[in-house]
Amino acid sequence: MHGQLLLLGIKGYELSTNEIHYLSKIQPGGFILFGRNVQSPTQVRALTDSLREICDIEPIIAIDQEGGRVTRTKEIGNTPPSAEQLRICGKPDLIAWHGIQTGLLLNQLGINMNLAPVLDICYDPEADNALRSRCYGRDAQEVINNAGVYNRNLIRTKVHGCGKHFPSCGLADVDPHHMLPVSHKSKEDMMQSDLLPYTALGDELSAVLTGHTHFSQLDPNSPGLPASLSRNIVTRLLRDQLGYDGVVMTDDLDMGAIINTYGRGPDVKMAIEAGNDMAMICHQTDTAEQALASLQELSGYTLEDSLKRIHKLKRKLAKPIDFSQERWDKLNDEIMELRIKTLGEEAAKFQSDSVANSRSPVEDY
Repeated sequence: MHGQLLLLGIKGYELSTNEIHYLSKIQPGGFILFGRNVQSPTQVRALTDSLREICDIEPIIAIDQEGGRVTRTKEIGNTPPSAEQLRICGKPDLIAWHGIQTGLLLNQLGINMNLAPVLDICYDPEADNALRSRCYGRDAQEVINNAGVYNRNLIRTKVHGCGKHFPSCGLADVDPHHMLPVSHKSKEDMMQSDLLPYTALGDELSAVLTGHTHFSQLDPNSPGLPASLSRNIVTRLLRDQLGYDGVVMTDDLDMGAIINTYGRGPDVKMAIEAGNDMAMICHQTDTAEQALASLQELSGYTLEDSLKRIHKLKRKLAKPIDFSQERWDKLNDEIMELRIKTLGEEAAKFQSDSVANSRSPVEDY
């Protein structure tokens, strides 16, 4: 059962013989797909069907399909507007439509969880911290309003949402894909700003994803400890103080903020001991068996609550409907219509999601 605490990436368009062997052995709790796994709609659906076939327990199959620069299906379909573009447009009905479109599209592909909405507050739209264009608001209430509309409409399609990046990546001074960001904001200040979206929307979120930023005021005795590996933040703050009882998963443990400091095995073990239910390994997937061995060192007491929460979420996972090329084409057309309504007819034609002067790899995965 230890494998249920892992959420793993896949290398290509289909499972290799080696992947089938070790994934069948590990029995991970879920998978995450990236652009490297997307060649065509029918290919992605065949891949997700094959992932289900090797799992004894229905797996979470997740993707980052936010819209804008973080759209993993951009090579096989139209790119939805970004959270920032929808925020600027200022029409909640378009955000609701975006949530429904996204869920219906992912259901066609056999994906049952979207790692969205982003709940970070955009403090500096020019900051090179991986968040450019991805935030729903410049203050807590705007994030709550817009991200709440998105999430409620996403789950209408039976696709689950995941709020990220707890407690805040908006305060990051650098991109965690490269190195560890540090924030010196106090918990009292965060309770009045960054944490409000989680308190307001927590009951609606199937999962929360923890980010790789160090908060010096929350972990004064652990210099350099990322929030994702901090018991003070995951258990004492998110669980005990904010009362969140859904599934909590780490952001990718292969990011520079983690992999540059912690070895594979200790990072996974620390993540679960901190209070996360699932540890995410997106790229160095050949280390999955090493990660499993570390998880097997944990006590049964540590695992029990996590397994219960994962099982509770999995009981709510809906079987994907049959793939239909006609339905896919219709959804693709509707996404272009959403682009036009959000950006205007001329701007909607330019679907590049890159951001000038950004060095984040988030849009290229």
